[in-house]
Amino acid sequence: MRKVLIITYYWPPCGGSAVLRWLKFAKYFRESGWEPVVYTPTNPEPQEIDMSLLNDIPDNLEVIASPIWEPYTIYKKLTGRKKEDRLGVALMSDKTKPGFMTKISLWIRSNLFIPDPRRLWVRPSVRLLNSYLRAHPVDVVVTTGPPHSMHLIGFGLKRKLNIKWIADFRDPWTNIDFYRDLALTRWADRCHRKLERAVLENADHVITVSPGMTRDFVSMGIGHVTTITNGYDSEPMNAVETDRERFTLLHLGSMPKSRNPEILWKALAELVNSNPGFSARLQIRLIGKTDLAISESIRKHQLQEYLVSEDFIPHDQTLAILSGTDVLLLCINNTPNAGGILTNKFFEYLSAHRPILAFGPADGDAAAILSNTGAGKIFGYDDAPGLKEHLLGLFELYLQQKLITTSSNIERFSRKNLTKELCELLNRTIT
Repeated sequence: MRKVLIITYYWPPCGGSAVLRWLKFAKYFRESGWEPVVYTPTNPEPQEIDMSLLNDIPDNLEVIASPIWEPYTIYKKLTGRKKEDRLGVALMSDKTKPGFMTKISLWIRSNLFIPDPRRLWVRPSVRLLNSYLRAHPVDVVVTTGPPHSMHLIGFGLKRKLNIKWIADFRDPWTNIDFYRDLALTRWADRCHRKLERAVLENADHVITVSPGMTRDFVSMGIGHVTTITNGYDSEPMNAVETDRERFTLLHLGSMPKSRNPEILWKALAELVNSNPGFSARLQIRLIGKTDLAISESIRKHQLQEYLVSEDFIPHDQTLAILSGTDVLLLCINNTPNAGGILTNKFFEYLSAHRPILAFGPADGDAAAILSNTGAGKIFGYDDAPGLKEHLLGLFELYLQQKLITTSSNIERFSRKNLTKELCELLNRTIT
């Protein structure tokens, strides 16, 4: 078999969406004639711990691991957090508003640790992998980010060994939605953009997860870029039904303040106040870290009595919950890059065959897939005519026990098919 070395910060038992993409590719690589090898830290700062993901690791997979030093212990002390506290993503604040020390720590992280706090792992990793690859050659190296320091490891190996290298972007770099909130100096911004350009231009190929992100890179003059989206596992789900006495709207995953569907909370509050039957049945279920701004918005609309929040549920359990719930909420970041956002959970929503209620741009990538598959309906963040009528229509179907969607034409997003597509790209890259 041909060999691919995957350089990733996130690997089981780390949990969360960041680990899923390349864990699932590795799961199916051998069916297309590729043997994966993984390089990852021995002691990362995980978003969550999810032991269920260990079941997806292929038998006898070679995993190379080395220790990493990150400044998060110092950060937690400065900001009054406990050592065992999990840090949120996208500058989320789930308990308190950011204080002075949090703002100072953000400035230090943004301007001194470029592109991210894993920067100090780059040089020792290049040394270690340079020796490893000379003794154990592979056909191609893949780096996946964020964190984008992983791409700098690939860049270093490319310069030392002239090896084939593919850079996979699960999220943008300088175009990510919270980039403008990083309190960057002009010098730091120039450093980010210089490193981003170096990675894009020197990688043999660039992969993105959405057509919108691909278009952004093409507009920067990058021609060797391909879209391979996230996807879903095609194994059937064993649905765990929610409380049938409740009309449940479920959101899975983190909810930073940029994903706050204020217009939904307003519509739900109006329906609760005007429709006793709706009020008696409504449940809002949020699984994952939720920004303080979301919680405050729900309280402002007096919906807290309908809210059920759960910080984390293992991935294998959430898949079963998706199939048994009533309506799946998809909240796309209300930011300039929203059109190109396609998350892991979106495709798992599709495979659950439950109605999707989405909020985001009507001309974005998610909207196009919803239209092509018939899996749901999308509304804007600022103007949503017909939202209350749509919610009532879903509620009536729920009462009639007819609330289901076919989600047609989704097979191309199965992880098996996507892995075959990826392996075809790897074959072309090395020939």
